[in-house]
Amino acid sequence: MITKSMVIEAQTTWGKGVVQIGTLKNSPKECVVFTKQFVEQLYAFEHSTVLFKPTKCAVQQFRPSAAEAISYFIAGEQRACQEDKGFALQPWTNVRFENSDLILEDTRAIAMGNYYFTDLDGQEAKVEYTFGYTMVEGQLKIDVHHSSFPFQNS
Repeated sequence: MITKSMVIEAQTTWGKGVVQIGTLKNSPKECVVFTKQFVEQLYAFEHSTVLFKPTKCAVQQFRPSAAEAISYFIAGEQRACQEDKGFALQPWTNVRFENSDLILEDTRAIAMGNYYFTDLDGQEAKVEYTFGYTMVEGQLKIDVHHSSFPFQNS
């Protein structure tokens, strides 16, 4: 059975990885290697379908491949999607998850809530998320990643 602490550990690892990517932005080769490992370690692209809808996408909203996920995080000359600017290159100094709730099952878990990305000025950007996790060889991997900015009533 997947536990709450396992989900929180996966979220912490994800947040630290996003922060680490930003610290490597001035070392492009290292950044690419780390980001590829980050996506391989944390997402289930090699094992199943992954439903990935990142926050800052308008043209190619859905990213069904690891290459497209990497493109979203770091963009670069080899980007898979031309609209990408490298979300994780901001850089961010911290990522904090606030789970609204979790659904925990034997080999699946779903987490929904807000996560907050802290920039170099200490300002937090609030984003809504839903992450689905699947158990692969004893490790939680993301197979659903949906995030969006909160609704703005205009």
